[in-house]
Amino acid sequence: MEQVISPAATFEARPDVAPRTVVTIRGAVRWYVWCLAAAVTFDAFGGYWDISWHISIGRDTFWTPAHMMVYLAGILAGVASGYTILATTFGSSNEYRDTAVSVWGFRGPLGCFVAAWGGLTMLISAPFDNWWHAAYGLDVKILSLPHSILALGETMITLGTVILIVAHLNRASGIARTKLDRLLLYVGGIVVFGSALLILESTPMEFMHSPRFYGAVARAFPIVLIAISCVSSSRWPATVMAAIYTALFLAALWLFPLFPAEPKLGPVYQPITHMVPLWFPALLIVPAIALDLLRRVMGERWGRLTTGVVAGCVYLAAFVAAQWPFADFLLSPQARNPVFGTIYFGYFDPANLTYDPYRFIPQGTSIQFLSGMAIALLSSIVFCCIGMALGSWLKTVQR
Repeated sequence: MEQVISPAATFEARPDVAPRTVVTIRGAVRWYVWCLAAAVTFDAFGGYWDISWHISIGRDTFWTPAHMMVYLAGILAGVASGYTILATTFGSSNEYRDTAVSVWGFRGPLGCFVAAWGGLTMLISAPFDNWWHAAYGLDVKILSLPHSILALGETMITLGTVILIVAHLNRASGIARTKLDRLLLYVGGIVVFGSALLILESTPMEFMHSPRFYGAVARAFPIVLIAISCVSSSRWPATVMAAIYTALFLAALWLFPLFPAEPKLGPVYQPITHMVPLWFPALLIVPAIALDLLRRVMGERWGRLTTGVVAGCVYLAAFVAAQWPFADFLLSPQARNPVFGTIYFGYFDPANLTYDPYRFIPQGTSIQFLSGMAIALLSSIVFCCIGMALGSWLKTVQR
């Protein structure tokens, strides 16, 4: 008699289990889904740690703990995804096969294929990055060529993880659906955290009255906030993701200085004795709340491309309204303390020696400023529309 396995099951039935036994763990989330969520987490934290290491100590060796955490994410994603694909292709579980796609003769969840390619791309970037540093020295910017390849792999792992969770979410019900929805929002928050790292060069506090800052924020966050909001059944999905990003950045800001560090490269302009954190998080929570309120107003129309125009305008307007006056505070003497973190500078930064770090960069002419903000608004609309399109597609993913 054929053995029946519930769609909510986490483990395959053992050969010694009697026929017609239903193996069910209600509300459980499959192990490889957790592995990919962990990979996204390791990658984000490793990225923050690596940047802090570079500005506190310098790139003394490839084998830093921060680097190892980043590449552990690639290994974990690749191994978990690869095993799942092989188990689906050559295993005997009809349930696995029924929720799989076929690629080059192999079968498995679509998200696992994307994440596996991402893990491989990340590992390929490792020796290239090591050679790049040996040949050209320190990075002068975050997105160097090897780092861009690494970022591509990280993006693929992130996208694969989101696709995998959403595919399970769209097939789930009851407790399982609730758990998967929470996991999706958690991963979304981690993705927002990681996105903030990619735009660091455009978001220091002295840029917060410039179109460059608002353009970077308009391009970095709306896709994730809106796409996942289209899928999640939470009442406040964008707010939850923004809150996770804010909490993690604040925790790092307050905890990293507790650990000793000293520069191993020169020139040293700042007397570093501890790990240097990154700056205070942007007030993304405000436009996130605005997007969630807009989602309730739009109702059934949320997720359509036409609503992206409204969402883009609301997102940027809410962010400027919150961040602009807060930027004045960050540059004031009242913010020069460990709570707001405007006292930390990398060892190679001649702040307070050759320039005043507590001044906004020159704005240029009024026409230049207005045209720059117009481009930022256009970027916000475009990326909100992309988020709507991606979210609409994610709602259809089943495999």
